[in-house]
Amino acid sequence: MSDRSTLAKELSLFGTPARRVRLALALAVSLVLPFLATPFQLDLLNQVLLASISSLALMLLTGFAGLISLGTAGLLAAGAFTVGVLFREIAAPFWVTLPAAAVVGAALGLIFGLPSLRLRGLYLAISTLGLHFVVVYLGGEYEARQTLSTGIMVDSPSIGGFTVSSGRAWYFVLLAFAALALLISFNFQRTRTGRAWRALRERDVVASALGINVTRFKLLAFVISASMTATAGALFAYFRNFVSIDAFSLYLTVQYVAMIIIGGMGSLPGAILGAAFVVLFPYAIEAVAAYLPARFGNMVFALDYAAFGVVMILFLLLEPEGLLGLWHRLKSSFPLRQAGAKSTTAPQ
Repeated sequence: MSDRSTLAKELSLFGTPARRVRLALALAVSLVLPFLATPFQLDLLNQVLLASISSLALMLLTGFAGLISLGTAGLLAAGAFTVGVLFREIAAPFWVTLPAAAVVGAALGLIFGLPSLRLRGLYLAISTLGLHFVVVYLGGEYEARQTLSTGIMVDSPSIGGFTVSSGRAWYFVLLAFAALALLISFNFQRTRTGRAWRALRERDVVASALGINVTRFKLLAFVISASMTATAGALFAYFRNFVSIDAFSLYLTVQYVAMIIIGGMGSLPGAILGAAFVVLFPYAIEAVAAYLPARFGNMVFALDYAAFGVVMILFLLLEPEGLLGLWHRLKSSFPLRQAGAKSTTAPQ
């Protein structure tokens, strides 16, 4: 088999029998899970699916293209407030507000992606941080003037005459959007665009020397990532039926950066694993705190922040490839153990 056919099979979504089996199992589990989960567990699953969309978007930008961004919370706020403003002012339906949020996100991505043409590293990260403060300021001003800082109520969306309001209905809607985000990300990864982004990540000067249009592909990464993130923000507004600028703090941006680091930089499954870990981590801390003495009961939030910081440091120091790298290492150790067991039982 030629190297080209081998590479094509590796980059194909259904390239190998093992991959097809894993996808079939994942699909089966995903379809059965909402019928077995409690309402609380279903809400957690929905939060993970919602976070996965933005995590995948950030992975495209930072994990693949190597462009650091600290504007995720701002983009989520932009998408959510697009829904809130359009719904409050003109009672716009779901099929209008969602594309509008995607367009707003793409426009913001284009504007705030322009500094990437001259800046990189920490300087680029600081410039994207301006996106967060601009959107938060505008959203806060609108909220203060129009609702007296009480937030914007948003009705549940209606899709095909069916109102999406229950946790189970939201699960299937968010699963569809998360699957679409994964499919889009995977297709970008295996195309010329994905290869150009990887070249930019390694060294944009060399990429330019190889004939890659650095300006085009940098801005494209920002536009696509920002559009996906704003769409997730729009879904968040409908999912919570409420939009408030308080939900989009800078800490939210830190959490999304943590998702792609903890999951495994440059990996789409890692983005999903990281989203699940970061979303579920505070609930795990609460469960542990329930067994602590009563005097620690008021310290749950402090414990959450402290434990989150410790986990981030441990991953950066001990497992820089994240959860996916840890899984690959554990998986690769199984054959070695089996081989070791066989060698110990072999006749002398």
